[in-house]
Amino acid sequence: MTTREARGLAAADSEEESIAGYLQRHPEFFERHQAVLARLKLPHARGGSTISLVERQIEGKLAELVRVARANDAISERLHRFTRRLLRVVPRAEALARIDAGLREDFDAFHAALVLIGAASADPLLPRFVRQVPADDPNLKSFESLFASGKPRCGQARDSQREFLFGPEGLELGSVALVPLGEKGSLGLLALGSPDRDRFHPGMSTEFLARLAELVSDALRGERSG
Repeated sequence: MTTREARGLAAADSEEESIAGYLQRHPEFFERHQAVLARLKLPHARGGSTISLVERQIEGKLAELVRVARANDAISERLHRFTRRLLRVVPRAEALARIDAGLREDFDAFHAALVLIGAASADPLLPRFVRQVPADDPNLKSFESLFASGKPRCGQARDSQREFLFGPEGLELGSVALVPLGEKGSLGLLALGSPDRDRFHPGMSTEFLARLAELVSDALRGERSG
């Protein structure tokens, strides 16, 4: 390397340091010169063609959002498992009262029906939204496909189904969510209704309802395992 070349490299390094120092002292520079920011190019994080600095920043933010979302999902799943453990020791009568209050106060589910399959009971202490029916109740026939799937279903329901679940006011409901409880609906079903036809539509995710079904089912089994 010649002396001239060495001086040229030193001058270039000094110029870069000056630019870096100026940008550090004036972080608002790119706000005043956004066209310059848009033209800056960086190597792509995964190799290949270059991308703009703005695109690199967006990539970084999206990657962070995905990381946080995955971490939150993992925490949510662990909390769900922990909650299920606790519910298994709650006596059934107390569990029913908590389910009733929770649906109304926490989820604004003012149109709810809990159908429990088993010996019919006239227990006056049962919440109003609970109905106990025998396994051979003919009204359960219309829910056979729901029980066979074992998965929540949202959308429209037959007039006879809505009237069975919610009484005469069920005919005024525009959409319902039907949630089988227990293996293939062995415990019964939880029904949520809304006057809004789009509140429970067929295309909505039912993951939340499936988790709700697990919690309710565990709470109903609490008396047996407590």
